[in-house]
Amino acid sequence: MRNKLLWLGFSLILPVLIILLWVYVTHNSILPELLLPRPGKVMEMFWKQITVGTLKNDIRVSLIRILKGYALAAVVGISLGVIMGMSRIAERFFTLTFTSIRQIPMMAWVPLLIMWFGIGEESKVAVIFMAAYFPILINTLSGIRRTDPKLIEVGRMYNLSKMKLFTKIYLPSALPNIFVGLKLGLGISWMAVVGAEMIAASSGIGFRLNDARALMQFPIVFSGMLAIAITGVLMDWILTFISRVVTPWDKNKS
Repeated sequence: MRNKLLWLGFSLILPVLIILLWVYVTHNSILPELLLPRPGKVMEMFWKQITVGTLKNDIRVSLIRILKGYALAAVVGISLGVIMGMSRIAERFFTLTFTSIRQIPMMAWVPLLIMWFGIGEESKVAVIFMAAYFPILINTLSGIRRTDPKLIEVGRMYNLSKMKLFTKIYLPSALPNIFVGLKLGLGISWMAVVGAEMIAASSGIGFRLNDARALMQFPIVFSGMLAIAITGVLMDWILTFISRVVTPWDKNKS
């Protein structure tokens, strides 16, 4: 317990230093307050938006979009990762195409997805899916491929079926890597939905940031960024907790 508190205190040093630098810069007018509002004003705006429900509604809309796209990406990414990991034929069939698509920056897909799906919910879900899919797929494939060949050989000696070989040997070995992919995919999808909402949306936290920027309301921009950071950290903590519960044998848990 003491070590955890020490590490927590250590991890808070950099955020505290950043806040102190922010206070110093704004207090001494090194940057205009229009461009860098005072921390107190940002926190006042943050609390005001929470109490009136603006931030809560924006975050709720964005999270619903993430749940749709991310869930779909998790199902497809894990399934294909397992298939490619357990079959050399499937890996060779998909690898070149997937590697080529993966080189295209996420935001480059946004105009095309808007043309295909319009500016409604479908395009946002498609952006989130594209953002989360590849980290989940690659880490799942890596986890399956790292399974100890000796364990696989033992399973085959006992004539385990493909399904039992997967559930008894491949899956326990790959789960830590799968959760790494899920965490990466979740973080990237959170950034992707904010970016997509800033380009084409009428609701969500990304839309709120873009609207406030257009109106030069920078305290709202900063409070929105704070809400994005807090939500992202909470989602990461939740997934880390689930990972620790599901994979108690993993000694490299973050």
